[in-house]
Amino acid sequence: MKKLKIVTGIALMAILGFTSCQSEIDDVQGENPNTNSANSTTTSNLKRSAMYDGSFDDFLDGASCSSILLPATAKINGVQVSILSQLDYQQVISIFGQSNNDQDTVVLQFPLKVKLSNYTEATVNNQTEYNAILNACTSAESSGQDAISSVNISFPITILTYNLSLQQTGSIVITSEQQLYTYMSNVSSTELFSVKYPISVTIADGTKTTVSSDAELQSSINASLKTEATMAAAVENSKKLETILVNGKFKVDSFVSAGVNSATNYKDFTVDFANNLSVSAVNLLNTTVNGTYAVSSELDVLLKLNFTGNATFTLLNNNWKVTSFTASTISLQSTTNTAVTLVLKQI
Repeated sequence: MKKLKIVTGIALMAILGFTSCQSEIDDVQGENPNTNSANSTTTSNLKRSAMYDGSFDDFLDGASCSSILLPATAKINGVQVSILSQLDYQQVISIFGQSNNDQDTVVLQFPLKVKLSNYTEATVNNQTEYNAILNACTSAESSGQDAISSVNISFPITILTYNLSLQQTGSIVITSEQQLYTYMSNVSSTELFSVKYPISVTIADGTKTTVSSDAELQSSINASLKTEATMAAAVENSKKLETILVNGKFKVDSFVSAGVNSATNYKDFTVDFANNLSVSAVNLLNTTVNGTYAVSSELDVLLKLNFTGNATFTLLNNNWKVTSFTASTISLQSTTNTAVTLVLKQI
């Protein structure tokens, strides 16, 4: 009888021990958390979120999967530029900005070095080799294997490791994206893992959030990709708006502030946007008001106006949100006071 009690006690302790361990795991990650294998969605999410992000120099190389290692040389709209450091990126951007109604071109000088999404570096000897990198990037993007650059994980995070029997075998503290990428790229077929939640992530629009499970990580990624798509659409719309502005001449059709429409103050003026980012307003008496403008984008398209020397036109100085636009009408709303609106109509 005594022996039975001992066996029963051992069995009970084992059950309680397993339940306690399982409860701790469930608290960390939810129901059945330790099924993350080399082929799981979470592995892919973490690997893609940790890939080297080469999108910061896309204006130069057109490839988000890699970046050009400096120094490098390129012809920018026909002008040869030596890019010794990231400070020289401004030279490239300035040349692009000389006209917003042309097709910007970049001709890279080979050989050059690039850093790839897997953190390795490669020497590219000619355009054919570089095209192969561009094609591989396009293929990765179309198959959902490219970097998820719109989610940034705050480090350190802890990875708990398990064998196939769900027995914890250890834990690893991850302190960088490269370390996380390396780990997720080398998960073996005989191991499982879980993330020790909560962790903190920042998505594309700068919003920080706390993630407490794999499911919440997936939701954060979905939200970030949606935000990223919205931002990409805004970039494309900003280019379309620039073309409309430069190719047309406009009247102030409506300017509402404090509930009053004062468009009549501008009825004799024609507003003309030039491709060098200058804007002028001229009336029938050849009175000219000069200024500058800039089109940019975030989640929305923005139009910044800055007139000088005329009190009536300086009232239009604002960083305007473009609420809608067509080839003939551009509707704007103040980013600081939604009750202030401006409508430009092409003539």
